[in-house]
Amino acid sequence: MRPHPALILPLLLSVAGCGAVPESRESHRVNREAGVPMVAQMQPEAQQCHAQLGKTGSSFAPLPDKFYGAGCSALNAVKLDRIGGDRGEFAITNLGPLACPAANTLASWARFGVDRAARQIMGSPLSRIETMGSYSCRNVAGTARLSAHARAEAIDIAAFVLEDGRRISVLDGWNASPKEREFLRTVHESACKRFGTVLGPDYNSAHRNHLHLEFGGNSYCR
Repeated sequence: MRPHPALILPLLLSVAGCGAVPESRESHRVNREAGVPMVAQMQPEAQQCHAQLGKTGSSFAPLPDKFYGAGCSALNAVKLDRIGGDRGEFAITNLGPLACPAANTLASWARFGVDRAARQIMGSPLSRIETMGSYSCRNVAGTARLSAHARAEAIDIAAFVLEDGRRISVLDGWNASPKEREFLRTVHESACKRFGTVLGPDYNSAHRNHLHLEFGGNSYCR
């Protein structure tokens, strides 16, 4: 005996609904010609953030929301592989999950604060940004408070590689030649205009080898 059509429709809807949620953040791809991501079944704020990031010319992939326990999570996160600049893309290395709003801020800083400073001060465009990572389930050093890294909202920047092959690290360049000093302090100051918290070698010895860039929160620049 064939089931009544009125019973089939609810069953089909129920089955479809079971598969929709896990795929919601994976049904995204970037239209490279238009420079705008195509998004399906995604929260409006995520759609908007991904669209903004796509318009920067950056290459990225959305990641599923993850809750790791102990208050640590990576929500509305992306895997950012390359960032769009004035003259094409440049690479960014060792970067894990990064909250999309933080990725947008990073892309803006890398293009307008780093690449342009590299060309103006160092005489060579930026080729690569080397990081020490983004997401990490840990507390702020010496406290019981979770770090912004535990929410995938912070990035540690270790060095910048120029197209002419020069590598300018925070550790070796902060007190090196006048040009390297000027370049690193310029990108540090530019980061302070975009991120909520920026910590560098002048803050404490724990930051002698990187710039800590943290999305949101109060404006704190050291």
